[in-house]
Amino acid sequence: MSGRVEYEPASVKALLAEMKDTAELLIDLSFSAVLHGSDDVAAEVLRLEERMDILQLRARMSLLMAARNPEDAETLAPVLGVVGAAEKISDAAGDVAKVVLEDIGVPDAMRAALPEAVESLVRAELAPDSPYAGRTLGDVNLETETGVRVIALRRGGDWILNPDRETTLRAADVLLLRGPETRVDAVFETATGERYEHPEPVEPDIEDLERAVDSVVLMKNMSELAVDLAYGAVLFDSEDLASEVVELEAEVDALKSRFEAWTLRAAGRVEDPVSLRGLVHIATSTEVISDAALEISEGVLRGLDTHVVVQEAVGESDEVLVRVVVEGDSELAGTTLGGEQVETETGMRVIAVRRPDADSDEWVVQPSSATNVEAGDVLLAKGTRASGDRLRTLAAG
Repeated sequence: MSGRVEYEPASVKALLAEMKDTAELLIDLSFSAVLHGSDDVAAEVLRLEERMDILQLRARMSLLMAARNPEDAETLAPVLGVVGAAEKISDAAGDVAKVVLEDIGVPDAMRAALPEAVESLVRAELAPDSPYAGRTLGDVNLETETGVRVIALRRGGDWILNPDRETTLRAADVLLLRGPETRVDAVFETATGERYEHPEPVEPDIEDLERAVDSVVLMKNMSELAVDLAYGAVLFDSEDLASEVVELEAEVDALKSRFEAWTLRAAGRVEDPVSLRGLVHIATSTEVISDAALEISEGVLRGLDTHVVVQEAVGESDEVLVRVVVEGDSELAGTTLGGEQVETETGMRVIAVRRPDADSDEWVVQPSSATNVEAGDVLLAKGTRASGDRLRTLAAG
């Protein structure tokens, strides 16, 4: 990062919101860069990482200016923790992107496993003669028509995160598109005028390497979920959500240990063990992300009151994250998420299911409509406040 960053009055609430959105986008982009072996997407990660550096400096300056006495320092400390953790997520995402940019090396097995873990996320530069150029997202109606959404766009050095229906698309805009693989292809071609070339997946031929890759993919999913839950814990001052972050962080640590064992076993069977360096880098960075999630929720875990700036952010938030336990007499018990049409009936999207067990809890991250639901399961879901109430009612029976 170059250039001097000077203090200027800024809304800490707005800075925190942008840092949250930026951190979540960075995780998506960095792993998509690995999936597609894309230098272009990896370069966008580093540009966005520079933006995060500026945001965290401005947030720290504003928070320091706001501290007038010991009481202020006590309430602002957890907010500083949130800022620092977001920066760690940003740095970790940058390290993942550098695996691609510096050709450190990623086994082909990694790219074979990742399509099952994430939706396709691609970078597309809008051509001047594209049918999308000069139109708003509402006019294009992209998500409804194709299932593909623009999760962010870069216009020169400026970023627009979470663009809405009123956002106008302009020639040379860099669009970050996310959606089903077959649909993303068509949207990419319409936006750029060029055909999108997918990397050819290669099935792993070494069992231990396959297990190591599967561990990294699961670590990525759990770390991403931990960040989501950590922000929810802070925004909604929820000890329940914070406790789930603790569970996830411990599970990621356990996965990292298993990953190391399988990677060492695989190293003796691959032609060039040095080619596994990239995989090790990614696993290490992923663990950093889960550790940062724990730092975000630390204030809640320690019983520190949420600062008013975060409370104001909560007041303006349209989306909530809830944790519900499926009771024995609930209509959900013994069915599937799709069978009871949870998302359609309640408006909540279940992002994870935790199944408590005497020895080790079972996690279903990114569950599908076919995911079974049993009595005692813990559902973690996102949606509106009213939708959250409907899900609680459904789970309670």
